[in-house]
Amino acid sequence: MKHLLGIEALTASEITALVEHAVVLKAERSRGTIGDELKGETWAMIFTKSSTRTRVSFEVGLTELGARSLFLNANDIQLGRGEPIKDTARVLGRMVHGAIIRTFDQQDVVDFAEYGQIPTINALTDEEHPCQILADLLTIRERLGGWEEKKVAFFGDGDCNMGRSWAWAAKHLGFELVIAAPAAFQPDAAFLERLGEAPVILTEDVEFAAHGADVLYTDTWVSMGREAESEERLRILKPFQIHEGLVKLANPGAIVQHCLPAYRDKEICGSLFEERAEEIFQQAENRLHAQKAILIALARGR
Repeated sequence: MKHLLGIEALTASEITALVEHAVVLKAERSRGTIGDELKGETWAMIFTKSSTRTRVSFEVGLTELGARSLFLNANDIQLGRGEPIKDTARVLGRMVHGAIIRTFDQQDVVDFAEYGQIPTINALTDEEHPCQILADLLTIRERLGGWEEKKVAFFGDGDCNMGRSWAWAAKHLGFELVIAAPAAFQPDAAFLERLGEAPVILTEDVEFAAHGADVLYTDTWVSMGREAESEERLRILKPFQIHEGLVKLANPGAIVQHCLPAYRDKEICGSLFEERAEEIFQQAENRLHAQKAILIALARGR
């Protein structure tokens, strides 16, 4: 594996191997036996979207693996003044060992990987959020024993990067995914054609989605760059909030997941969020372990 550009481009065996390695890395960290697989390396972190979990987890992960992180806000480099991403890539590719990019346009990550010719990680784009999905799968493995024959119910904006990434994961791994969203917030025809045959169901019925689910999942309804649409989005998506009533329809032992940041009493009921905080913040912690597995896999794949 040379790059992590999205879940779409991975195979089932690659996804499983990353999650299983993350399990090992998490156990090693708890024992204080952290390796230094990236010792002496420098990785650039190019962020045009702000973050908490992504930045901290990657910086901690790189440090623990023996590497240095070089954080580059787009406004601090020439990229923010109009330099083409391919030129930034060709410069950094001669100076650093890998790049972690959190931005709007998926094509920027694709172009960077092509022109930089160094391991490149999609740390979030408007199209996909592969690092989060791998952390989520790690959490499902820990909490439910695995994703085989499980049902994941995704509520809210089903056409966001998380909804699309979950669809690719379901296609590769074979678990059932039900996306409960208003018709205007479901993945469009072009995406579904690209997805092809997959165990993915689209519905506007939240109770149908929740019934028999093993994972109830949501994401913020107003992502960065959509603030001007906030009032309208919240109005339309209000019936798709995760709350205790939906959890009662799920399978016994079902988990509630939120990739954060969470806005209480919008996409998730505030009391439910606090009730399920342990599993939600376990999910957040797992970003660190999943991303360390990604970093090591790409370093080995050079």
